[in-house]
Amino acid sequence: MAARKTQDNTPGTETAILVAYAELIEEVGTDDVSFRIIASRAGVGERTVFRYYPARADLLLATAAWIEATIFSRAASESIFDVPLAIRETMAAYERRPELAHVVAETAMRGVNGADPAPHRAEFERLLDREVTELDDDERLAIVTALSHLDSSTTWVTMRHELGMRGRDIADAAAWAAEAVLDPLRARAHQG
Repeated sequence: MAARKTQDNTPGTETAILVAYAELIEEVGTDDVSFRIIASRAGVGERTVFRYYPARADLLLATAAWIEATIFSRAASESIFDVPLAIRETMAAYERRPELAHVVAETAMRGVNGADPAPHRAEFERLLDREVTELDDDERLAIVTALSHLDSSTTWVTMRHELGMRGRDIADAAAWAAEAVLDPLRARAHQG
């Protein structure tokens, strides 16, 4: 996310605010953090925070999108068959920073964070187009949808809280499920 310039023309101010709020979320959660505390942590005035984010919801949504784009970003996979490993690594990243994963998941589940709900969808489509050319539209959509669902903070939250799973078990389950989606394609990919 590129930092905007405000009236004070300080580049990086928006990023400093987002970083400060993300740090505070990990320390104390989202409820007990005032704009005054965020401003102090970011090294800006409280009015500056309000200029960027007039409401708490605006700040939370922007922070969730920033977290997803920076803290939980990853390099694109070179092959569709590398995606399960990438999903495993993403689940491990969520486990290392659970408070941040919860913020991303909650805003994504509400569909309001402005981030793409399936940030790697285009990557999955591109890889399938390149490697498995014999897919019909319905097969392609089902595969991309399944991989996109497995590759999400909401899946991590569901496995952790609804199913009571932890760390490595979540990463293993998500990667295994992605492998199960892709296994039928392996022979087709080698034929094409």
